[in-house]
Amino acid sequence: MLNTTLDDLDVRILNQLQTDASVTNQALAEIVHASPPTCMRRVRRLVKLGVIEKQVALVAPEKVGTTLTAIVEVTLDTQTAEQLQHFETRVQHEPAVLQCYRVSTGPDFVLITQVRDMPAYHALVNRALTASANVRNVRTFFSIHRSKFDVRIDLERHLAIG
Repeated sequence: MLNTTLDDLDVRILNQLQTDASVTNQALAEIVHASPPTCMRRVRRLVKLGVIEKQVALVAPEKVGTTLTAIVEVTLDTQTAEQLQHFETRVQHEPAVLQCYRVSTGPDFVLITQVRDMPAYHALVNRALTASANVRNVRTFFSIHRSKFDVRIDLERHLAIG
């Protein structure tokens, strides 16, 4: 839940930063039609509230040689809170695991991984998944084409603004 209400200016700032977080504060202020001090204050507030988690650069996997995307379903033998947390902690330390979701109805986890090639994928599975005695099943889907990848949240639709 959101601890604060976002107004139209907050949404304009967030939309711009989701598009390009590398803009200067001056440029951001011009784009969202606010003063630079107001923009700086709003961005700092959004960071403090945790609305903005972090600002990152998105790297093209094919440009750095990590061309194999694997979507991995993992089912554990035992689903106690301690075992679920143990698994999450283990995969959080695995650089090839980009995203980890605990899911319901089906497997216990869905992982999005990015690796160099099939041998790197097998090494990941052996090191991080099947090495655990508590992993019952690993089912993997390999991406053959990525038709969409976005990290933007449609704020107007989700917050009913606009």
